[in-house]
Amino acid sequence: MPTKSTSRRGSGSTATTNPPGNQTPNTPDVNESEIAGLKVDELRRRLRDRGVGGTSDMHKADLVRALVRSLRDDSGRAGGGARGGGVRTGAQTSRSVRYAQEITSVDDEPERPGRSLVTTDHEVIRRWAEARKGVPATVDGTEHDGHAGVLRFDFPANGREQRLREISWEEWFRAFDERRLNFIYQEERSDGKRSNFFRLENPDREDG
Repeated sequence: MPTKSTSRRGSGSTATTNPPGNQTPNTPDVNESEIAGLKVDELRRRLRDRGVGGTSDMHKADLVRALVRSLRDDSGRAGGGARGGGVRTGAQTSRSVRYAQEITSVDDEPERPGRSLVTTDHEVIRRWAEARKGVPATVDGTEHDGHAGVLRFDFPANGREQRLREISWEEWFRAFDERRLNFIYQEERSDGKRSNFFRLENPDREDG
């Protein structure tokens, strides 16, 4: 994500929103400082060409983040579909994804309690669920062609939901990746208490 730095010229100083070069590891084709230098109309055009909609009401900083995410997602898929947490974008990318804090590893921390988070990192998702005694599950009766149906988590400590059927993590993540889902969630509520909120979103269809 873009970070702030300050550059100086002569006796004055100029604030820049991005340090030079590429701040995204393992994505040599994503030059964030170059992207930040693009005009708003060009950012919107590039996002539109990549199938990302809903940009008309986005400010420049949001457009830059969305384009970086889209390019990084493509770079990750080209390198074998890494599980590095890169957010998936598409024509139906929601505001929930655009304005959520992106989590790319288990070392990332929420900026504040109640912050909306988004990730595709398998270990982040697994640890979040297991910390809440959740197990991977699918909605019974929604399976098709031998594949898992609608993905959910079951929390047995809160009483098992009748329509949920437990499946393996391998099966759950296979369906998660094949459907290009994002995991939108919270670690804590705004009052600091643990949150069980999560939602799965497909940026191409707005469903999970």
